[in-house]
Amino acid sequence: MSVLQKMNQVFFKEYMANAVLGIILSSCLGSLAAMVILIDGFTAFNVIHLTWIVSICMLYNMAFIVHLKPKFVSGLLYVSVISSLLTILYHVIF
Repeated sequence: MSVLQKMNQVFFKEYMANAVLGIILSSCLGSLAAMVILIDGFTAFNVIHLTWIVSICMLYNMAFIVHLKPKFVSGLLYVSVISSLLTILYHVIF
């Protein structure tokens, strides 16, 4: 089994609890990513980057709230968390 399959299996086992924790994680990381983007300045790149982070975090929240398929919700969670972490790392390193 790959790591992604194991993560999905754990996520689907307790879907409601994990999805709610995912909302907390996505929102916290998204707000931290937005903060480091805004600290960096107000350029066109930063505005586009901020729009992406806010949109993907809101898309995950929406997907869970409207009860889309769990596989789609878990995929959006992974995209949201990875996007936020990469944004935070980019702005901390550079």
